[in-house]
Amino acid sequence: MEQKGDVMRRLRQGALFLLALVLPLLAALAGSARAEPRVPDSRAEITLSFSPVVKAAAPAVVNIYARKIVETRVSPFARDPFFSQLFGLGPTRPRVQNSLGSGVIVDPAGIVVSNYHVVGEADAIRVVLNDGREFDAHPLVADRENDLAVLRLEGARNLPALELADSDALEVGDLVLAIGNPFGIGQTVTSGIISGLARSGLAAGNRAAYFIQTDAPINPGNSGGALVDMAGRLVGINTMILSRSGGSNGIGFAIPSNLVKRYIEAARAGQRRVIRPWLGVTVQDLDASLAEALGMARPQGVLITRLHAQSPLAAAGIKEGDVLLAIAGQPLDSPAALGFRLAVLGVGGNARLTYLADGQERQAEITLAPPPETPPRERIALNAGGILDGLVISNINPAVIDELDLPLDARGVVVEEVRGRSARTGLMPGDILIAVNGVEIRATRALEQIARSRPNGWEILFERGGQRSLIRIRGR
Repeated sequence: MEQKGDVMRRLRQGALFLLALVLPLLAALAGSARAEPRVPDSRAEITLSFSPVVKAAAPAVVNIYARKIVETRVSPFARDPFFSQLFGLGPTRPRVQNSLGSGVIVDPAGIVVSNYHVVGEADAIRVVLNDGREFDAHPLVADRENDLAVLRLEGARNLPALELADSDALEVGDLVLAIGNPFGIGQTVTSGIISGLARSGLAAGNRAAYFIQTDAPINPGNSGGALVDMAGRLVGINTMILSRSGGSNGIGFAIPSNLVKRYIEAARAGQRRVIRPWLGVTVQDLDASLAEALGMARPQGVLITRLHAQSPLAAAGIKEGDVLLAIAGQPLDSPAALGFRLAVLGVGGNARLTYLADGQERQAEITLAPPPETPPRERIALNAGGILDGLVISNINPAVIDELDLPLDARGVVVEEVRGRSARTGLMPGDILIAVNGVEIRATRALEQIARSRPNGWEILFERGGQRSLIRIRGR
């Protein structure tokens, strides 16, 4: 009997122990079922859901529908110079070309930022908000080189807008969300982290750009959309991906918000383009062997290979062969980094430049100014009744070099536009005219005088892409 009582006592103790474990668990489950949903209020809790960030940021991300009229040739051989002349292939046919992208409202008054490749050359732009409202839009600033465009929504006011974050404060590993309209299926949010900073060497327009890299999935239609941080602030404009299939492989790129800010400021000021400070310098990357030859412990900065006589660096005592290390406290790790930092700084005021000269680290104060118009460009459209009629030419100066992306040592006269009869010469914008009919061309007035003499033939020596070529034309 004692043995049986001992067993029963142990069974009762086990049952009480099990009940003590189960009751709190049941109470917790019942309490969680009754709990009201709440917004996470700590950094640890916010990782449980991105919905508070999305609710704050998504209303400011818009869908953009752009339309462009393009001329298409009827025949498949129309673009071939031989067949088009042989068969006299005729006129082109207009065709409507539609594109889809995204944009971000950055001002309640209706200022939207997007990519140039989405809206830059459109004939008509329609913007649709997340709440269904629609507005016509027109571009205020459009820059092919940095693939940015700023739009004004017609008749818009009191719109939701995103605050811009400091993109220089980003760190690899930070959480971000990409918001846009991929494939036209509607507004979509994807999450990821900052995978890399200061990515360059990727073509965007005509120059290398400076990107934020993210693994947040970005697809066609996301272009111009927002990359936001966990505070719902804009850290970048999604612009491109690396992909063999056309879909996201987790390698996407965004234009940093600090550069976007400069374009917004230019649009608000009524400027048609962002004016960058001009340094009049050509630089190249430093590799390990070159750094060792310069006596550097490691590769850093960019090497000056060419310096314009009017450069503010030359005025500060900096010379070819010196290494630029930092500007305004920001390190320079590539030529693209130098261009980006200058664009972010903008014109006006001064900046401190850190550089290496003769093995010694030094500093200099430089003026942030636009490229000078010296000598005067004296832009002329030739109109003397000859083959050069319609040719628009200018004297080469730093401003012209910067606008047309000419070699830093370019001199003389450059072709800006080719219109009318001059199109038959084969000259193109950016061609540097060296001599015409044996006469060296140093100024636009010299070529205008030759054109007015109406010679019976033309011999035009010019430079294009670093190569010299000769054009001979019979008759006037």
